[in-house]
Amino acid sequence: MERVDAIIVGAGPAGSAAAITLAARGNHVVLLDRATFPRDKCCGDGLTTLAVRELEALGLTAADVANWFTVTDVRLRAPGGRDVRLTLPGDGVFAATAPRAELDAALVRLAGSAGTDVRQAHRVTAVRQSATGVEVDIDGHGTLGAPVLVAADGMWSPTRKSLGLAEDGYLGEWHAFRQYATVTGDAAQALYVWFEPDLLPGYAWSFPLPGGRANIGFGVRRDGTRKIQDMAELWPQLLARPHIAAALGTGFAPEGRHTAWPIPAAIDRSPLAKGRVLLVGDAAMATDVMTGEGIGQALVTGRLAGEAILGGVAEAPALAARYRSAVRRHLLTDHRLSSALSRALSHPRLTNRALRLVDRNDWTRRNFARWMFEDEPRAVLLTPRRWHRHVLHRPGAFRSA
Repeated sequence: MERVDAIIVGAGPAGSAAAITLAARGNHVVLLDRATFPRDKCCGDGLTTLAVRELEALGLTAADVANWFTVTDVRLRAPGGRDVRLTLPGDGVFAATAPRAELDAALVRLAGSAGTDVRQAHRVTAVRQSATGVEVDIDGHGTLGAPVLVAADGMWSPTRKSLGLAEDGYLGEWHAFRQYATVTGDAAQALYVWFEPDLLPGYAWSFPLPGGRANIGFGVRRDGTRKIQDMAELWPQLLARPHIAAALGTGFAPEGRHTAWPIPAAIDRSPLAKGRVLLVGDAAMATDVMTGEGIGQALVTGRLAGEAILGGVAEAPALAARYRSAVRRHLLTDHRLSSALSRALSHPRLTNRALRLVDRNDWTRRNFARWMFEDEPRAVLLTPRRWHRHVLHRPGAFRSA
């Protein structure tokens, strides 16, 4: 049986972040994925300030993603019809869009260049733990062993299931629906978020991509009554709403098929680890519960898993405790605040009032934009340990690019 320093299952952003963190320090890391990259991933393709800063720290550049689009113009629409325009700071990148097929492939390449042994089209069929290590069986490729495993295998995580950590019937906190399209209106350049009354606390979006294309869709909090079929029926009705149609333009043309996917956002009850297995990204239910955005959280948890492993793997309880502590320190308070805000945003009157306050002056618009895109942790004002001299004044990522 082949033995290595660490096994990572799943080569999305979380798995790649963990692999880069470990391989850059000289560890023999094997990154396994059943897919062959590039492969599409149903996603909104949006990158927050948190995400672009994590990508920059890993060594990714905007030039590594062919259809990277830096966002500077953001348009919000309140349930009552108020339009709010936000301009992101020009000192670096604070928000961007990147097709997941390209972004994930770029991260896999970066992991390989950092020294990771990337093995695509390798499907894990079994995971076993002992007091000293983890073994995985790989379909058609034998068995691999290591002292530690990082499970980055997504919402339905076979690894989480094999460990007995899966919740029966769990379908996530959000359900999202997206389609690519050609757009000719302002949506070709601006990022739109529409807080439609019938979607709250969810929203519809249009995220611009190069060449007059956009990722458009909508997300809703799962309430036990909405179904995928209902979302498919609602889709053409949303696109026909005058304010949405105007933003998309008269030359709007959908591309290909629409897709839907569930989003897990329950970091507060995620086990995060069991024995020598650390869960990251969607496998750790780490998505932002208020927005459904998960790339930044995936990168953070992947990096934190790598750092926990670098701290030592001799004692499994200490490894798991170190990782849990780091994740909860970075994400738990923000999750709780976002949960409370999400409940408030389910009421159109409160959402209207909030966006009216946002639109009060240049200062409120500028700093709400920073807060919205996670320039700082959402609950920074509630966590004095995170305060620093440049709160809400830091430059964005890729400043020198």
